[in-house]
Amino acid sequence: GQFVMIGLQQPNGRPLMRAYSIASPNWEEHLEFFSIKVPDGPLTSQLQHLKEGDEIIISKKPTGTLVLDDLKPGKHLYLLSTGTGLAPFMSVIQDPETYERFEKVILCHGVRYVNEVAYREFITEHLPQNEFFGESLRDKLIYYPTVTREPFENEGRLTDLMRSGKLFSDIGLPPINPQDDRAMLCGSPSMLDETSEVLNSFGLTVSPRMREPGD
Repeated sequence: GQFVMIGLQQPNGRPLMRAYSIASPNWEEHLEFFSIKVPDGPLTSQLQHLKEGDEIIISKKPTGTLVLDDLKPGKHLYLLSTGTGLAPFMSVIQDPETYERFEKVILCHGVRYVNEVAYREFITEHLPQNEFFGESLRDKLIYYPTVTREPFENEGRLTDLMRSGKLFSDIGLPPINPQDDRAMLCGSPSMLDETSEVLNSFGLTVSPRMREPGD
């Protein structure tokens, strides 16, 4: 649940840096990042042409608030993401401590098109076989991808699915309540605002600052 600044040296001698969430787990020896190809993006238009062995610049100290210690104890952990906001939660679901703290972990990923449903095979086929946490993941992880602009097994915006209650009926859990449920969010600013409003309506409160737990 942390991010670093990564970038490339530019012809003018200055580095072009952007924030990227770390998708790899905290026990992994390498860093993995999840990026989309933006044709005219200042940095992504360059990153997509990198080859193995090319050098990039990475800031020394990771930071971020999507960490388990910033949550109060609870039964269910909702990881609510859209687009590349999935990245930090790929790290969270590969942390054995996640399954020690929660009875169910619900990973929700909202995208526009089916081809944007990233990591699906990795989540559903590879991770359940992990020798360290695979058994816990099989028992506790609920994976819920949803698509808004094409036919798919789950359709609609996450906020609408929560408001209508369809998300909860689909996964077989009661609606979110502050006694049992905790949530982390990652997505666009508008997604964060709208999802926060929905969670507030369920009675959840935001962590006021780092290292001070919230819902």
